Amino acid sequence: MRKSIWVAVSLALMASTGFAQNHPQTDLTNGLLHLKVYLPNATTGYYRGTRFDWSGVIANLEYAGHNYYPEWFQRSDPKVHDFIYDGADIVPGACSAITGVPEEFVTGDDALGFNEAKAGGTFIKIGVGVLRRPDDSPYDKFRLYDIVNGGTWTVKQTSDSIVFTQTLSDPSTGYGYIYRKTLSLTKGKPQMVLEHSLRNTGTKAIQSSVYDHNFLYLDRQAPGPGTVITVPFQIQASQLPDKNLAEVRGNQIAYMKSLGGEDRVYFGIQGFGAAPKDYDILVANSKLGAGVHITGDRPLSRLMLWSIRAPLSMEPYIDMNIAPGAEFTWKITYDYYASGTSAK
Repeated sequence: MRKSIWVAVSLALMASTGFAQNHPQTDLTNGLLHLKVYLPNATTGYYRGTRFDWSGVIANLEYAGHNYYPEWFQRSDPKVHDFIYDGADIVPGACSAITGVPEEFVTGDDALGFNEAKAGGTFIKIGVGVLRRPDDSPYDKFRLYDIVNGGTWTVKQTSDSIVFTQTLSDPSTGYGYIYRKTLSLTKGKPQMVLEHSLRNTGTKAIQSSVYDHNFLYLDRQAPGPGTVITVPFQIQASQLPDKNLAEVRGNQIAYMKSLGGEDRVYFGIQGFGAAPKDYDILVANSKLGAGVHITGDRPLSRLMLWSIRAPLSMEPYIDMNIAPGAEFTWKITYDYYASGTSAK
């Protein structure tokens, strides 16, 4: 990314105090769900970080009087690494200032081709583009890397669906792909479906994982008593949460107090099997009478819970190993519910 563009990005991010109206965006509805979707754009897009996939950035998904994905921070600052607390404000940096159900592609703790790249060489962040490795420092997902080639984005839309396609090639590394994400709203249901395909057009295999961050910030209420997460298996925790904040109860996680200040519930979840049926997550808030049921059609490879005084994020990972010329597909379904409707 040229210095002039970096300056423009910095100024835009520093000025961000809400869902600005000058970012390319569109609205989708099926009569039940109403949501705003930001469109990928290298100069005026809402999200121009180098961590998350640029497609399908959702804001303000509303159903039955509830808002599921309002902005969880008050402003952003490109000088911040990940996020900070500044008094009453939560302030993320350029790579973390995003909302909705964004997806990030990771290769172990790195990005595709990062370890093979020398300082000045290139590596790949799927859904973002070809990035420059500036020095010998380890990969840092919160660092804003220069974008050498953002590929070509196309967008096709109907009133209740939108298809994003990114085509990218980097002959210097041997990686190339066609990535397609379709966001659709199911007729007659409070349901959103994300369908993906990733075709390997390069000469190297694409070995990666992808997860959804799921920034659920229901009605701008912090996770607390009445918030329960349910999965179809007995939960084994990498480290049990502070029992004053949350408890693991068999196949559930229950919050004991409303998260405030710098409270955090963050840990890895094990106990799931090798079948897609365990990609089944229900987050319910009995006080608000609303929640979301998330299911996927691929097996989980990893599952994390991250929550602070704003969003609650279940982070389900899946693995992929795509040979040159092959294609990998996956689907995630979100069923929203509110009082008087079914959670399953």
